[in-house]
Amino acid sequence: MLSLPIYLDNNATTPTDPAVLEVMIPYFTKHFGNAASKNHVFGWEADEAVAYAREQVANLIGAEPNEIIFTSGATESDNLALKGIVEAYAGKGNHIITLNTEHKAVIDTCKHLEKNGVEVTYLPVNADGLIDVTAIEAAIQPTTILIAVMYANNEIGIIQPISSISAIAKKHGLLLFTDATQAVGKIPVNVVSDGIDIMAFSAHKMYGPKGVGALYVRRKNPRVKLTAQIDGGGHERGMRSGTLNVPGIVGFGKACELCRLQMMEDTAKTERLRNKLEQALLQLEGVTINGNNIHRLPHVCNASFKYTDGEGLLMGFNKNLAVSSGSACTSASLEPSYVLKALGLSDDLAHSSIRFSLSRFTTEEEIDFAIQQITATLHELRTMSH
Repeated sequence: MLSLPIYLDNNATTPTDPAVLEVMIPYFTKHFGNAASKNHVFGWEADEAVAYAREQVANLIGAEPNEIIFTSGATESDNLALKGIVEAYAGKGNHIITLNTEHKAVIDTCKHLEKNGVEVTYLPVNADGLIDVTAIEAAIQPTTILIAVMYANNEIGIIQPISSISAIAKKHGLLLFTDATQAVGKIPVNVVSDGIDIMAFSAHKMYGPKGVGALYVRRKNPRVKLTAQIDGGGHERGMRSGTLNVPGIVGFGKACELCRLQMMEDTAKTERLRNKLEQALLQLEGVTINGNNIHRLPHVCNASFKYTDGEGLLMGFNKNLAVSSGSACTSASLEPSYVLKALGLSDDLAHSSIRFSLSRFTTEEEIDFAIQQITATLHELRTMSH
C-alpha cells in the first residue's frame, strides 16, 4: 500500500534505520551514563559503547578509531576543520583553496576566516560541475596551507576527483580537507587510498540520528594539527570538549556498520530507480539533467524544467511528493541556487530545478507514482501558463 506523501529528499536527511534506533534506545534509559565518568559502571558502559561506535565509524572509511572525533554534525566538523587548521598552521601560511560550489558550511566559514585576514581562493567548476585539477595546482601560492574540496555535491551529486586532488596536495606539502557528508555511506570512501587528511561527515545523511557527526583527523604521514574551537573538559583528544552524545554516537556507529555491509545492495537499487526516474523525466519536453552523468552519486537526480517555475512545481507536488529545490540549508532563500549558477545555468533555469534524492527505503511503486505526479503537474502548469 502506497503511503503518501512520498519522501524523495534524502540529501536533506534520511529516515533513521529501525536497526539504528533499536541499539540507541537502551542508552537513553538503562545505560544512561556519561562516557567521561570514570568512577562507576554507568560511565564505563557509556565509554565502552562510544569506543565500539568509534571502531564502526572508522571501519567504514578505512581510518583508525583514534582518528575519529565526534561532533554535533557536519557543520560543526567543517568549522572545526577549517578554523582549527588555520589557527594551528598560522606560522606556515594563511591561504586556502576551495570551490565556489562547496556547501554553505564551508563557504560561510571561509567568508568568516577572510574577515580575520585569511586569503581564500574560490575556484570555478566546469559546466558539468567537476573541477579541473590543473586549476587547483595553478592556484597554489607559497602561503597555501589547505585545499578544501567537497567529496560529492549535495545539490547535484557530482563526485570530485579527490585522489587526483590529493596527489597535488601531497606534491606541494599541503593538507587536503573534504566535506564528505553526502558521500560517506553511499559510495566507497577510504581516507587512506583517497589520500584525505581531514574529513567531515554526519550520521543523519546515512540513516543515523540527527545531531551527531564526525571529523576524521589523520594521525600520521602527516600528523594533522588542529586547534580546538570549543574549550572545556578536553574531550575527544582535546579537539572538541563537551559531554558526548552517547545514544547518538551509538546510533552513528550502527548506521556506519549497516552502510558498510549494505552499500553495494543499496547502490544497485537506488541507481536503478534513479535511472528509471530520469529516463521518464527526459521524455518530457524541456527537461534536462544537471551535472556530469558519470561522476555522480547513485541516488541523486537534479533536473531543470524549462518554461516552468520551480516554486509552482514544488507547490503542485506539495501534498504528495517531498522534494527540494536545492540544499536544505538554503531552501528558505528565494535566490536561485548558487551551485546551479556556477554551472552556467540562467536564473530562470536554476529557479526551475528540482533535486530528487532516493534512499534504501525508496520503492519502485513510489518512483512510478512520482513520475505520474511530476508529469501531471508539469502538464497542468504549462497549460495554465500557455
